[in-house]
Amino acid sequence: MQAAVTVTPSRIPELLLGLATVRPVFIWGAPGIGKSSLVRDFADSLGLECVSLLGTQLAPEDLIGVPQIRDGRSVFCPPEAIARDEPYCLFLDELNAATPDVQKAFYSLILDRRIGNYELPEGSIVIGAGNRATDNALARPIASALVNRLAHVHLQACAQAWLGWAAGAGIHPWIQDHLTDRPDHLWSKPPKTEEPFSTPRSWHMLSDALHSFGPTLDDDTLKVLAHGTLTPAHAVAFCGYAKIVRSRFGLDAILKGDARWPHRVEDRDLLYYLAEAFRGRLAKDLPASKEHASPAVRQTAYRAKSLLVQLAEISVEVAQTVIADDTDGNPLLPAWFLVEAARDMPRLVEARR
Repeated sequence: MQAAVTVTPSRIPELLLGLATVRPVFIWGAPGIGKSSLVRDFADSLGLECVSLLGTQLAPEDLIGVPQIRDGRSVFCPPEAIARDEPYCLFLDELNAATPDVQKAFYSLILDRRIGNYELPEGSIVIGAGNRATDNALARPIASALVNRLAHVHLQACAQAWLGWAAGAGIHPWIQDHLTDRPDHLWSKPPKTEEPFSTPRSWHMLSDALHSFGPTLDDDTLKVLAHGTLTPAHAVAFCGYAKIVRSRFGLDAILKGDARWPHRVEDRDLLYYLAEAFRGRLAKDLPASKEHASPAVRQTAYRAKSLLVQLAEISVEVAQTVIADDTDGNPLLPAWFLVEAARDMPRLVEARR
């Protein structure tokens, strides 16, 4: 299902309060962005127990129940997990990953809040969730009859909301600080190949691992942990950040002239990280037009060109990443700065081409 409108996690409680209390809701979203935890937190805020049913692990009889003979007639007895006396939140996780027969078994439960003779207690809510087919996740098409029985909400990852949650959830400070600088690294699109990719869940996993290893964690183990949980490029960047934390290198120190670019071969990942941070700083600080640049900004541009020269002396390839176009092929840095860079560093610009 395609998303016409998406919402951030901070909007979910408000939307569920208005929607889920009157109609069943389905939350769509990429893997690992927190759909399940949002539903559990919402149920908890209402004082309701959250009963989760995983679509991939169900058979139709798990919902309909098994027949018993009563007074010469067969009666289906719904399972204990569903047939409860008190109101609760029924969470149908990975609903669209269930087989068509299981999805059909949900029809009356979702629309009529009933299975056989059992009816959900007054005050119960029904919420489903699942990944999209475009996420390279296990997902089956949902029949139009089921689609039409649900209100649909499309969730997107939000770095600001996640960092707000992370501050009180014990997420490792390295991760909080790194994602504050690089919020675009919180989530990446699931790859078509079998490899780790960055999500709020994978950053949480990495945080748990960092806490587990503690201060004795060495660089080689950190690389294993980062590359085992994150998108490869994000793992390299995070390892570079961690090296900054553990060393005296820092972008501000380099900009002020108090430190040099790291030049050892074993510091190449750190060099890439600092170059990316340098690029981000220039994109933020340099105005689109030179006429609008204050004397302080002009001084920053002059210092930046000098640092680019120093960086190119260590690695033309790394220096080229600073002035490279963005992923859509558009210049990230102002044209006037790129023109001056071309004048002062023709070798670097030729490599860019």
